[in-house]
Amino acid sequence: MLPALACAQACPPLLDQRVETLDEHEPVQLCERYAGKVLLIVNTASRCMFTPQYEGLESLYEQYREEGLVVLGFPSNDFGNQEPGSEAEVKQFCSLTYEVKFPMFSKTTVIGNSASPLYRELAAAAGEAPGWNFHKYLIGRDGRLIDSFASNIKPQSEQLQSAIRQALAQ
Repeated sequence: MLPALACAQACPPLLDQRVETLDEHEPVQLCERYAGKVLLIVNTASRCMFTPQYEGLESLYEQYREEGLVVLGFPSNDFGNQEPGSEAEVKQFCSLTYEVKFPMFSKTTVIGNSASPLYRELAAAAGEAPGWNFHKYLIGRDGRLIDSFASNIKPQSEQLQSAIRQALAQ
């Protein structure tokens, strides 16, 4: 088998995406950076009633990071104009207000025809696009969607934590 073909087969479509980091706009190929990890992909916003979930997301990241969980935050201004600031302002807010250390990426469109390729793939796999800020997609070590969690499901909920523990055990 040709090496390029083997590589293409090894990367599930969900993770065959290139995104950019929030702070330095460094390109990141999700497959390369997070292969074998359990991912919790979340669209975030700084001025939302769910914004305090940053604290819970950071707690999840700290609690399960050594076991292979990575939380990936994608700021989005798609819902209620609740992420209107610049990327520098988003980074500063997350760092100073919630001490966010999990990876954050460039502002992203998560719904509609302009949704990023990653969010189009997530919506197709889950059968639903985010309905609001802080929608969560749990991706297994194999790069496939495990489940999708609405904004009102808090990071510390037993429902989400149980799904994460099960994914980490795989």
